[in-house]
Amino acid sequence: MFEAIELGRKVSKQTYKEQEPEIRTQLLEIQGLLKESEIPVFIIVSGVEGAGRGGVVNRLNEWMDTRGLQTHAFWDESDEERERPHLWRFWRRLAPRGTIGIMFGSWYTHPIIDHAFGTTSEDDFDQEMARIVELEHMLTQDKALIVKFWFHLSKKDQARRIEEDSGKYDDSDIQSVKKKFASHYNDFSRVSEVAIRMTDTGESPWHLIEATDERYRDLSVGRILIDSIKQRLSHHNAMCEPPKPIDTLPCEDATATVTILDKIDLSRALERDDYKKQLKKYQSRLRELCWRARSLKRSSVVVFEGWDAAGKGSAIRRITGAIDARLYRTISVAAPTDEELAHHYLWRFWRHIPQAGYVTLYDRSWYGRVLVERVEGFAHEHEWMRSYQEINDFEEQLFRHGTIVNKFWIHISEDEQLKRFKEREKVAWKQYKITDEDWRNREQWGAYKEAVNEMVTRTSTEGSRWHIIAGNDKKFARIEILKILCKSLEKSLEST
Repeated sequence: MFEAIELGRKVSKQTYKEQEPEIRTQLLEIQGLLKESEIPVFIIVSGVEGAGRGGVVNRLNEWMDTRGLQTHAFWDESDEERERPHLWRFWRRLAPRGTIGIMFGSWYTHPIIDHAFGTTSEDDFDQEMARIVELEHMLTQDKALIVKFWFHLSKKDQARRIEEDSGKYDDSDIQSVKKKFASHYNDFSRVSEVAIRMTDTGESPWHLIEATDERYRDLSVGRILIDSIKQRLSHHNAMCEPPKPIDTLPCEDATATVTILDKIDLSRALERDDYKKQLKKYQSRLRELCWRARSLKRSSVVVFEGWDAAGKGSAIRRITGAIDARLYRTISVAAPTDEELAHHYLWRFWRHIPQAGYVTLYDRSWYGRVLVERVEGFAHEHEWMRSYQEINDFEEQLFRHGTIVNKFWIHISEDEQLKRFKEREKVAWKQYKITDEDWRNREQWGAYKEAVNEMVTRTSTEGSRWHIIAGNDKKFARIEILKILCKSLEKSLEST
């Protein structure tokens, strides 16, 4: 593969001087058009040591308006990053819509390095490449443009370049790293070729650039960026038709379709004395397990979904009442902010993934994509349909990292919800909990039941199963949730 681009291509100083102004002008014009679009651009800068990747990054910052350009160098992982799933460090730095993000190092870096040095198996490497393909597919389906550059030098040219650079830099550590990588040139070439073949897709192809001549290299990058962004912008308008709310049966006809929710016994209840006894027991056990999880560096994610007024908040309070406040965070999910809308919908949830040993509770979650966004028409059908797989991939990454995932849907009857709504209207300190939107959502009960049924069917996996909780009796629901959490933690920590 790489031999095919070792052609010794060069650009003269005069040619570069003539073409550079036009490249810069077009890049600035395209940045202006991009700013008005919903397209984020991710530029991946990869390649062999000594190929001048840093020079390319500096050149792009020189050519373009840095107000719409972010550069992120992914060097050594910090302790904060090591205590979370591998992709967390990249998700939190993805460029917003309408801007360009340069990734100096990327999700390719460590998989290639680890495999080249023999610290990961062939199967592990293949799986990692498959996950990268899925990630890039997910981002491009969400309007992103990914432009991937691989800068190549022959073994001879790399050795010459490193020798030339040795007198330019005072940082001996950088020079040591370059020489270490150069000594494994053949291993890196073999692994890199496999990685490129496995991840070279129509949506996000690789651009292999011979980097022997800096002027040829930089002009090539400029032209490819211009062509890629122009082409992406030309298709943008066709994707901009707003979604529409789905048609649904009237609420009274919703029982025509039997769902998994209809199988839940809503008559289950607890007497007050029994509730108090069990609450004390399971809160004490949960407190102990959370401290143990911290000592073993096992994090937890707890997701709460359910009908309006189902008791999600009160259930969360019984959990947080058992856990030391230093060990958890509660994320209350509402309509996305402008900043959140400027990113892929999973971005705002990736940001809050807990570090090792801690707990994050989500009061509503990423499942809004296949619930409210589906039913209310905030997302196109093709967008929420592909989200099932995207969510499964997201949760699988949490599970593989060792995060303990528990997901709860709290189910109540329509009559019980109506009773609670009316109570909220009467009690002064509860009135803030009831809104016109809550009443409007009741009209879509049948559509939400269907959406919940499909959500549970498609996203209840071995590593993150759904627990549907009978919630007509709040006392029973709270104890059931505490029991499940304790059992889940006990089982997971036994295997640590």
